[in-house]
Amino acid sequence: MNIKNNFSFMLFLGCISSLAAQESKLEKEVAIDLGKGLKIEMVLIPAGKFQMGAPESEKNYSANEKLHEVALTKSFYMGKYEVTQQQWESVMKNNPSTEKGEKLPVTDVSWEDAQNFIEKLNTLTKKNFRLPSEAEWEYSCRANTKTSYHFGETLTPANANYVDSKHGTPIEVGFYKPNGFGLYDMHGNVWEWCNDFFGDYPDGKTTDPKGPEDGEFRIIRGGGFDAVTRLRAAFRNFSSPTDQTKSIGFRLVISNEN
Repeated sequence: MNIKNNFSFMLFLGCISSLAAQESKLEKEVAIDLGKGLKIEMVLIPAGKFQMGAPESEKNYSANEKLHEVALTKSFYMGKYEVTQQQWESVMKNNPSTEKGEKLPVTDVSWEDAQNFIEKLNTLTKKNFRLPSEAEWEYSCRANTKTSYHFGETLTPANANYVDSKHGTPIEVGFYKPNGFGLYDMHGNVWEWCNDFFGDYPDGKTTDPKGPEDGEFRIIRGGGFDAVTRLRAAFRNFSSPTDQTKSIGFRLVISNEN
């Protein structure tokens, strides 16, 4: 290795070491107080690279899931659970959900409704909550796995709330086991709004992608209480930002600016 290449390699190692040192000082979990003992629990998601999408050999692969490398250069905090009706009502003073229950995910909320909630929540907490990007969502769902589901290549009623689980409706958050990052219900229960407009994936490697600049539909991820093939980590779906259904909710992210 010549001097120039050696210097570049050492600089790269230095950057990696510095990033690791910064993240080692961050709390692995934080709880944001909403008052009256109610909290929003958040889990640290480390920066990293992953293969977004699915190989063409994956069962039920779709052409809009083109496999490509994504680098997320900053860690962030993601909600351990989907936003609950109790949390929504604490901030918005109403409950739009068809199926009622404090620990059930809030549903019947549009992308625009979620933005209104986030705006009020940020005013209340002095934090910078937002919806995840589609890339952040899939990276967090996979938790360093490459299989169809973060549990492996198959999903059973013991793993998630979907059609074969026979619930037929959203259930309390956290009922099933979490993934490797400590996140619950990343597969099933309700679809989750992402911030991105729906569009084709870019060609080649990308860094901190935010999706198309405009569009008609917003991304929803995770699959609701429906067919198992729609719960795959790579499966992409979309909905009008004004749609309100009992199968769509959302989960929060806080950027780590350190």
